[in-house]
Amino acid sequence: MRTAARLVPGLTKAAFARRGFHRAAVLTDWQAIVGEALAERCVPERLSGDGVLTIRASGSVALALQHLEPQMLERIASYFGFRAVTRLRFRQAPLPEREVVAKPRERPPVPPTLAASLTDIEDDALREALLRLGAEVAARD
Repeated sequence: MRTAARLVPGLTKAAFARRGFHRAAVLTDWQAIVGEALAERCVPERLSGDGVLTIRASGSVALALQHLEPQMLERIASYFGFRAVTRLRFRQAPLPEREVVAKPRERPPVPPTLAASLTDIEDDALREALLRLGAEVAARD
């Protein structure tokens, strides 16, 4: 038996090759290569045979990224250990929608007097709802 992770490169090689990505790491490790701040503003689209990487960026971000081209090329080269990309080409287009993961809000502390006053309520769901409501109201004050 082999792990699924060992099978993925063989399965995706043809799909990535059609887009010019002979090394899938440019796509899969983009955030690690250029950093979180840049990865939020641009995505790699195509790597040509002569080493030109086409990057999609929205609006004025593409223009700003042109000034960062030397630093981005250096980051890519240091990640791979050789000049895998020789030049960057920027394409102004909207970025694909990303899934937004909502962070759970921290629950405000329950005032001790409120918790003590609700001990007579037998219904657990009702008591918990009142504790949450009371904590939210107390946090606003």
